[in-house]
Amino acid sequence: MTQNIYDQPTFFEGYSRLPRSVEGLDAAPEWPALRALLPNLAGASVLDLGCGFGWFCRAAREMGAGKVLGIDVSENMLARARAATVDGAISYAKGDLEQVVLQPNAFDLIYSSLAFHYVENLERLMGEVSRALVPGGRFVFSVEHPIYTAPSTPGWTIDAAGRTVWPVDGYLDESPRTTDWLAKGVIKQHRTIGSYLNLLIGLGVTIVHVEEWGPTPAQIAAQPALADERQRPAFLLVAGRK
Repeated sequence: MTQNIYDQPTFFEGYSRLPRSVEGLDAAPEWPALRALLPNLAGASVLDLGCGFGWFCRAAREMGAGKVLGIDVSENMLARARAATVDGAISYAKGDLEQVVLQPNAFDLIYSSLAFHYVENLERLMGEVSRALVPGGRFVFSVEHPIYTAPSTPGWTIDAAGRTVWPVDGYLDESPRTTDWLAKGVIKQHRTIGSYLNLLIGLGVTIVHVEEWGPTPAQIAAQPALADERQRPAFLLVAGRK
């Protein structure tokens, strides 16, 4: 079963204070790049795996989706999502991504943001995704970049120029990694970029876009603190087509 850290009080309290938790997608700097990967959602059936507070579910409806389902393992996240949603075309369900079974040929778009690096049996979940997409359906997801999930201990340091340096340890050793982020003992599943992509290829999903995300010059001009994110990619964004 997925480590349900979002129902741990300390973690959830910290997560709820993050800018993207308070302000939604507009506070997620990678959102414009993810949005560019989405197909036309007019009348589409959409699934959000690891939906959290439901920000994307509501955005998908604003972009014209006909119906949207959000799945998350956390009762805390789902309660917040339901409280913020007044739309009969959006539904939320509790589900463990390690065990979820999806209806075949049911969705035009399956989307996931920063959830898959918590999933141990990702091959099984990707198989469910492939079966659940209609022919020609789109699959768009983001994960923490493997440079982030394979840091060495004690982690980042500051170089002579004042830049953050992230050493990488055992990049090719795909394994659970424990980190202290918002709470102690958070487990993330480290995989290489190749593993993410080859899972899709093996399922017959056509990869249409891969991006090692970093902020644009315009974003840095608006938020100078983002300049440090140019030192290494924070997120891996992938889009595929059934």
